[in-house]
This record gives sequence, structure tokens and C-alpha cells, in this order.
Amino acid sequence: MTADVPDGAPPRTPGSPAQEPDRMHAISPETKATVDEVLDYARRRAVWEDIPLDKPLTPRDLSRLAAGSITAAGIGARRATSLFENVLAPACVTTDHPGYLSFIPSAPTKAAIAFDLVVSASSIYGGSWMEGSGAVFAENEVLHWLAAEFGLPAGAGGVFMQGGTIGNLSALVTARDAARRRNREAGRPDPARWAVVCSAEAHSSITSAAAVMDVDVVAAPPGDDGRLHGGAVARALDENAEAVFAVVATGGTTNFGIVDDIASIAAETKAREVWLHIDGAYGLAAMLVPRMRPAFAGVELADSLIVDPHKWLFAPFDACALIYRDPAGAKLAHTQKAEYLDTLTETADWNPSDLGIQLTRRARGLPLWFSLATHGTDLYRAAIDHGITLAQQIADEITARAGLSLVRDPQLSVVVFRREGWTPADYQRWSDGLLEDQVAFVVPSSHRGETVLRFAIISPLTTYDRLVDILDTLA
Repeated sequence: MTADVPDGAPPRTPGSPAQEPDRMHAISPETKATVDEVLDYARRRAVWEDIPLDKPLTPRDLSRLAAGSITAAGIGARRATSLFENVLAPACVTTDHPGYLSFIPSAPTKAAIAFDLVVSASSIYGGSWMEGSGAVFAENEVLHWLAAEFGLPAGAGGVFMQGGTIGNLSALVTARDAARRRNREAGRPDPARWAVVCSAEAHSSITSAAAVMDVDVVAAPPGDDGRLHGGAVARALDENAEAVFAVVATGGTTNFGIVDDIASIAAETKAREVWLHIDGAYGLAAMLVPRMRPAFAGVELADSLIVDPHKWLFAPFDACALIYRDPAGAKLAHTQKAEYLDTLTETADWNPSDLGIQLTRRARGLPLWFSLATHGTDLYRAAIDHGITLAQQIADEITARAGLSLVRDPQLSVVVFRREGWTPADYQRWSDGLLEDQVAFVVPSSHRGETVLRFAIISPLTTYDRLVDILDTLA
């Protein structure tokens, strides 16, 4: 007996993939084998003790080794996994390797990595309370803990975003919306051009956000110590009094790890009722170490702030914690209106999608929640403290070595130094050789036109001896 076929439909051929639309989703022996294949590799990779640093391949080499994987019938899970494990993954530098010291490394805990698989396997939508209340509650536990650590009031809250760039953009959109509302309430016209004030050393994402928002950037000069101070901010505000809707202070610059003079900046913004945002994507996690808190005085006065767990809070890519002093303003700025969303937006539920530029969102805060719940906050404080202590130790070693000198004393866990007499080409050859030999990943940086070297220390597995071995190669 054969099933009826709708008029005009092609006849069904049993066993033909084209006629089995549920084949990719059905719980079949083939599906179970695929899941086993992937989970087996994921486990081996996650607990690999002597993890390789790896290095990029050229487009030509990858085309030769990996092209042709997308076919009409598929190549199967075993071949696809093998291709990734043996060709594609080794062509990616391992960001949690203890010798990865460039940019800002990532060092997720094994607990966070493992739970990231759970997040994907659970098919959770993290944008609304209605659909993901359990996940949202857990994420909020982390956000409330962070807000309390940063000194924000009990009503503070926020959302986990994709990364610092999106977090900064969302905060600045909220700040501008608040300024517009104040103008309307006071009967004042908006300026012809809005502007945001930040340090000339601020992260590039601030300029990027301003470009997206079509607003101007007023770059205030930092002091000789590299920090933005309240005096420079006051002058920028006085010269652009009607246009500035926000000031951005940095809680740990990417290149040097410098914390702005946030307290003096906050005094100026509060006196003028201007929104204060803290970009703490890298460095704000250092506030979890009690002895470092005085360096961040004034954070408790922020209207919004960000910190990236995929940097110094040991979570996997990608996660940015965006926290508002008063989330109500963010909801006014970001809640999307549509008939199909009425069931969500007409309730008082806590919907993460209302707090930033992201409607569809993964519950990306859950891996951090699981790791914190598993290990406790004391271990987190100790792991962050390790990077700060190690930075000072290796800075002292650099100072003691002939031919090497610090560009600036480290404040957090970034150490910037120079090799006397080297040209940019010398630095690049040394960096390339270090990666080729799989010793470490240390790329040149620059400061005021001078090529320099930079250790960004995040991983608790990075040791003093490893850094000394790298310095030895500069002799």
C-alpha cells in the first residue's frame, strides 16, 4: 500500500535523501553517530593537556587541503570532523594557549567550555523571559553579582551581548535616547550634531559606534600618565556644551591596560548631567581583586558599563556583560515594536532583547554562570590576581635586562616594552619566528609611532618561566 501523493508532487523514492526532509533532524542511528563523533572530538579537544599553539595557513594551502567539503550528498560526519581536526583547526591560532600573549587572549575554564555545548544542545532562545526564563534568571544572577562588585545600586541590571563593540554601541544609543528625552521634556531642540567625549586612547569601538550612530567624537587628550582626567573632560564638555550626550571612560585600555581617572571624570559628568559610560571590556574584571579597587574609584557612579567575560572572566567567545544603572532607560531605547512581539512587549517581564541592539540572542551568559557556580568567586579573584602579579614580575625582569626597557609600568596585566635598536622589520621577523617555532604568539604593537612589544597576560597557565624563555629569544 502506498501513501497518497499530492497532485503535481514528484513520486517518493524510499531512501532518497531528497525525499526525506526530516533526515537531518530525525533521531536515527546516523544522527546518534554524528553526535557521538562531534562530542568525542569536543571532549578530546577540551581536555587536551599539551594544547598546540598552531598557526595560520595561506589561502592557497587551505584551498588545496580543504576545498570541496560542501557537496550535494554531504561527506559525512566522520570525514567532516576529520577535516576540521586535522586541517582547519590547526590553521587557527589557539587563543587560550598560555603562550598566546597578543591582543587580549581568551582563557575559558573547562567548565565554561563544556557548558557552552549544553547551551547549544538545549535550543534555548535567550531574548525573552517567556521563552527562556530559566536561562535569563541564571544570567541575571551573574549580572547582579557583577553590578554589586562594581558598586552599582540594587536596581542595576543588563544583558549579555555579543562583544564589547556591540555593548558600547547599545549603551551609547541608550545615552543619546535619554538626552533626546530630556530635551523634549525641557522644550529644548536637539543639536544639529550630537557628540560623544572619550580619550584619544579609547578603544576603536567607540569611534566605530559613533560612525554607526552618525555622531561626532570629541577626543580629549590624556595626561602624561596615559589616563584621561576630569580637567580634560571638563574642557571638552564646555566647548561642546549642547552637543555631548555621553562621556566614555576606559577601565583598562587594550594597548596598555591603563585605567582612566574615573572619579574625576564622573564628577564632571554628574555636575553637567551627562551620561557616563565605562568601557571596561578588558580591565574592569580587575575590580574583583580587592587591592585593585582604588584604581577604579568612580565606577560606582557610571550610568552604564561593559566588561567582556571572554577576556578576563574566563568564558568562551563571545560574551559582553552590559550593565545599566537604571535599565528602564535602555528598555525605552531598545524595545522593538511589532504586532508579533506584542505578547512580549506588553508585559513587565525582563526581556534581554529590550536592553541592547539584538533581538535574536543566544543565552551567552550561561557558560560564565556555570563556571562561577562550579568554582566559586574566590577562585576567579585568584586567577585575575595571578595576571596582575605576573605582569609586575616580568616587568621587573625586563627592567633588569640590558637591551630591554619598559615603555610604561604596568597597571593591570599588560606589559609594553621595547628591544633597543630594533627596527619594525626586526620585530616582525622575531614575531614570525616565534610563532613558526610554536614558542608563543607575540605580535608587535606601536605607541606614538614607535614599534614596541606587548605581553597581554590572561591565562592562569601562563608562567613566569614561560615569559622569561620568550625574553631570552630577544638577546
